[in-house]
Amino acid sequence: MQLKERTRLISSKAFFDPVERALVAISPCGHWIAFLAPVNGVYNLWLASTEDPQSARPLTNFEDRHIGFTIHWTYNSRHILISRDKVGDETFCILSVPIDGTDPRYLTPTHGVRAYLQEVSRKHPDEILIAHNERSAKYFDLYKVSLTTGHSQLIEQNDQFSGFVTDSDFNVRLVRRYTDDGEVEFLHRPNGKEWQRYTLIPFEDSLTTKPIEFSVDGQTLFWIDSRERDKAAAVAEDFQTRTSTVLAEDPQADISDLLLHPHTHHPIAATATFARSNWTAIDPQFESVLASFKKQFSGDIEVNSLSEDAEKLILTHVQDSVPLEFYCYDRSAEKSTFLFSCQPELAKRPLTSMSPMEIKARDGLNLVCYLSQPPNAEKPCPMVLLVHGGPWWRDFWGLSPTHQWLANRGYAVLSVNFRGSTGFGKAFVNASNKEWGGKMQTDLLDAVDWAIEEGIADPDRVAIMGGSYGGFAALTGVTQTPRKFACGIDLVGISNLISFLDALPEYTKSGKSILKTRLGDFTTEEGCAFLKERSPLTHVEKIEKPLLIVQGGKDVRVKPPESEQIVSAMQDHGIPVTYGLFPDEGHGIQKMHNRRAYHAMVELFLAKHLGGQQEAVGTDLEGSSLQILAGRDLINGL
Repeated sequence: MQLKERTRLISSKAFFDPVERALVAISPCGHWIAFLAPVNGVYNLWLASTEDPQSARPLTNFEDRHIGFTIHWTYNSRHILISRDKVGDETFCILSVPIDGTDPRYLTPTHGVRAYLQEVSRKHPDEILIAHNERSAKYFDLYKVSLTTGHSQLIEQNDQFSGFVTDSDFNVRLVRRYTDDGEVEFLHRPNGKEWQRYTLIPFEDSLTTKPIEFSVDGQTLFWIDSRERDKAAAVAEDFQTRTSTVLAEDPQADISDLLLHPHTHHPIAATATFARSNWTAIDPQFESVLASFKKQFSGDIEVNSLSEDAEKLILTHVQDSVPLEFYCYDRSAEKSTFLFSCQPELAKRPLTSMSPMEIKARDGLNLVCYLSQPPNAEKPCPMVLLVHGGPWWRDFWGLSPTHQWLANRGYAVLSVNFRGSTGFGKAFVNASNKEWGGKMQTDLLDAVDWAIEEGIADPDRVAIMGGSYGGFAALTGVTQTPRKFACGIDLVGISNLISFLDALPEYTKSGKSILKTRLGDFTTEEGCAFLKERSPLTHVEKIEKPLLIVQGGKDVRVKPPESEQIVSAMQDHGIPVTYGLFPDEGHGIQKMHNRRAYHAMVELFLAKHLGGQQEAVGTDLEGSSLQILAGRDLINGL
């Protein structure tokens, strides 16, 4: 590898070990902040005073698995709600954690049941609404749960709907279900007895339109809505008259989030993200706050949470070469007080920038991409095409640990918001219909060709790497275009679209009609033939380049057979493959020692096939559950 000056390696642990602080939320009273921080490498819940954030103490002491990335204060400011699953199978339960340090209380069943938080209301400070699927694996019932006793009261038994829309009085105002054509139907009970259609979301709007919240008085329903437009707008709908008012819109991107006033639930600001995030004030009094943000911060701002009076805001300052920083903003003083850095040690290291790019696909579609380049590399240099999962998700600007790690090893890194990525309007999302392995893949190829033509990437040293849908794209890359990539890395990726759809969890099947329209009609012989043709497993004999496949043994979304069948097929064809299994992980690698082992394995694999720098494995495999079930000898040093 040609380098002007060999870059000093930063340990992968600095990028991927649990960060020191994450997901900060302020209490309604404004006196406390709760956040996630590790205890012996496992994320737990911590509490600190807003006036003295260094006085933090842990409220939980889980040793086996991170708690979920959800923190929600109750309105009495005495409890914090969190979620966790125990083995990676996504059977999340809800816990109430008292701030006085007493033991957490489980509010939902702890085994084999998936639960989610439905509503927290200042009108019911000692109760919450929770939905879970204990009675029926396919459908979620709604319960009112006491925070003091843990007692659950069934509010709505559900045998046909995929979700609820509730209000601050804990009334079920709307229910949601999918039609056979992939539309989303919302129903209400105007007579209190029979469900009747309230509105129908057309299929083309189904990924870009959703209700957000009722106003506290119950009269207005706020939406993010793309109907009769391409880019989703913030909309207020009078629930009685059905008249709608547009509150905020962006010419380039969907409104993606609304900041609601805790007292009224009326939106006070909205955000949209094209290449960078852009805030719009809805409440005129919030315009000065946004102006203050622009003066005080050079990067992008996320508002994590607000005190009940909306006077104190917890902010995340997002930058591309500095770790996340958390601040408490006081509106009356127009002042931001630094709380702490997400990764203070990493902030001391030399990190590279991330450049937003707009690249044209072959049919003219505009693709927002992000490029990180190693600072000392001769061009062209080896490159990793990093494909996001979802696929109805997107890449963002900011400090990406994976971008930084790979750039530090000497690789350019390119992330592509291919068609189907969210945030760019419904036409962009719908351009991906039935294009898994089709135009979604050629978007990735077009971005690689751009990097080659620009002299950024060495055409003989490009890797494709991703997880979930990104893993599918990696498998598609090495089968459809076997000489385009020097190697591929697939983490929990889909190899067979038919077996993937057949094995989806019960609780996802009420929305399966959307997948029928977006992927291919698995109910017909013609549709199954199409899905088979688009599946990497069908073309396994075409693989020519090295492939690393990694799977979580507890994954319920992309189950282990998705990896096992393509590994077996490659072995049947005499094609070398390395297969690593983490039996105690789910849809991704969470546990610290497993993450160390995963990144060590990937780093050795890339160094062998792209020629970048590598860190000595050392103790990175110790304590992990990694099992190399095939091809250990194909990765030097493993």
